[in-house]
Amino acid sequence: MHTLSTHDSMLLVVDMQSALLPAIQDHQALAARAGRLAQAAQLLGVPVVATEHCAGKIGPTADALRPWVDHIVQKTHFDATREAGFLAELPRGRHDVLLIGAEAHVCVLQTGLGLARLGLSPILVTDCIGSRRASDYHAACARWRHHGLEAISAEMAMFEWLESPDHPHFREVLALVKAG
Repeated sequence: MHTLSTHDSMLLVVDMQSALLPAIQDHQALAARAGRLAQAAQLLGVPVVATEHCAGKIGPTADALRPWVDHIVQKTHFDATREAGFLAELPRGRHDVLLIGAEAHVCVLQTGLGLARLGLSPILVTDCIGSRRASDYHAACARWRHHGLEAISAEMAMFEWLESPDHPHFREVLALVKAG
């Protein structure tokens, strides 16, 4: 068991795209929470990578998240790890992959299972994922648990990355936590 480290983590924003998000339950709050986590990640030196599924049809990464994304990977498979060269697009030396995005029961779940299959540690950020229906969201979380994978909240991730209130970005990250 270990806590998250900024040196071993990355944030993967799965398909939080402009044409998909409006169909997701409570999408505005979801995008705001995800944006705050991505902003904290960037402040703390944690790389933020986004996937865009069939971007020509579903649109680009949502404006609420785009400023905090370091790199975007285009995909056509639901499981991003099935894309040729996907692993090469991820930052090197980052074993813990925090997943946020939509839809929880399709692309987020399949990508997480794919990352686990490849030997990485996918970590589901449960308050930063969404589906059109609550039943699908709950099914995704249940399947995640069934496979023994780790799940956390955005706030848990931020405080683990900070390690202590002595961190030079503590006040900035605390403001993001309080904004939620």
